[in-house]
Amino acid sequence: MTLQLAPPRQGSPSQAPPPGRWGRFDLKGVPYLLVSPYYVLFAIFGVFPLAYTLWLSLHDWELAGDKTFTGLDNYVKLVTDASFWNAVINTLGMFALATVPQLVLALMLANALNKRLKGRLLLRLGVLLPLVTSVVAVAVIFSQLYSRDYGLFNWILSWFGVEPIVWQNEKWSSWLAISTMVDWRWTGYNAIILLAAMQTIPRDLYEAAALDGASARRQFWQITVPMLRPTLVFVVFISTIGGMTLFAEPVMFEGNPMMTGGTTGQYQTVAMFIVKEAFRDFDMGYAAAAAWLLFVLILVGTMINYGFTRRIRGAR
Repeated sequence: MTLQLAPPRQGSPSQAPPPGRWGRFDLKGVPYLLVSPYYVLFAIFGVFPLAYTLWLSLHDWELAGDKTFTGLDNYVKLVTDASFWNAVINTLGMFALATVPQLVLALMLANALNKRLKGRLLLRLGVLLPLVTSVVAVAVIFSQLYSRDYGLFNWILSWFGVEPIVWQNEKWSSWLAISTMVDWRWTGYNAIILLAAMQTIPRDLYEAAALDGASARRQFWQITVPMLRPTLVFVVFISTIGGMTLFAEPVMFEGNPMMTGGTTGQYQTVAMFIVKEAFRDFDMGYAAAAAWLLFVLILVGTMINYGFTRRIRGAR
């Protein structure tokens, strides 16, 4: 018995006409066209400002004066500028005091919000309230809390016989005050990101670990933390960039537009140094050079933090 194959129907794939010029563009060109707005905007608002700032840093460029090409003179002067390095030390100090506790607290808070709690939705929304609060309002409130004469923290310390602290006068005290402002504002934001990542972890892993006798603590370190590694890398990157470009909190804590970060620059950050050089001293070229060194500093800090976070493994 012989089988006869039916002829292909009209319009079947075997008889589809070869794609024309528009068909090839639709397959290969349209995807690039759809993603092009992002790259166009990034080129305008990202690449061009970087290139222009680099060109600006090679000049003695006053805000409303002459412009003279000086090559690397601004960078040489900046490397030997004690005020700049003071700002770098202040930035790194406040970054360490703010970011490390912030990430630890965010991880613990996210883990707590991932449990079966009553009113979980309200609690999760509550951790975002500091983020929607105006940074000016936050700075005003914390400035009152750290007031020398009537501040809440000095009042609590007085219970233990501690003399009133002038929080703005010393490096350690001003760093601590500004760091608590940053932690209060951004811990909830990082906690929500980590919580979203925790909810994608399969529950089967926890059930299997519980059947094997693993405690909740061991499940956290052997399952939750390793599975969160990509999200932790992202959170660390964002926190590093935010910590290195710290500006609003110390400016509001200072309470004046001079951008000096206290009488001796005890809490002046690199971002404040850049704004001061550009818009108070009107030296745009010098400020642009400082901005590029800050960019390099952020890259180095991000790579160091990435080296730590990529080594996260489950505890044995």
